[in-house]
Amino acid sequence: MTEKCRCGDHHAWAAPSPHDRPAAARQPLLATTLAREDRVEDDGGLDPTDRVTCRTHRRWLHDCVASPVHTNPAIGYRWCRRCDHQALVAVDELAGEVTIHCGLCGEIPHSRANRELVELCRRSLALARAARFPETAAA
Repeated sequence: MTEKCRCGDHHAWAAPSPHDRPAAARQPLLATTLAREDRVEDDGGLDPTDRVTCRTHRRWLHDCVASPVHTNPAIGYRWCRRCDHQALVAVDELAGEVTIHCGLCGEIPHSRANRELVELCRRSLALARAARFPETAAA
């Protein structure tokens, strides 16, 4: 399903690429976190918007949050309500920073949903970093 937004671009709101599935087996912490979040979500103990992994892309959330699939105007994730347009996400893995800004007005769309998304991405980054560099996580 695609829609045309005010910027004139076609965004694939709900069409993830079948090529976006990584081999979680190479990342044991990712694989176990995905399995645990899937199970707890299926049991009703975790809201889908509270995950640090992505059930669709099978990745850490910060790895795929820029995908149009993660834009949700209804709840405000990656959405600028002032412009009625999707917001863009920048993830700086070295600095551990995540920022969101509107693709039209350039402003930061302040909303609870966007603040929560930034915090989830920061947690996702920290977990991925701890898995890659376990010696720094223990320090």
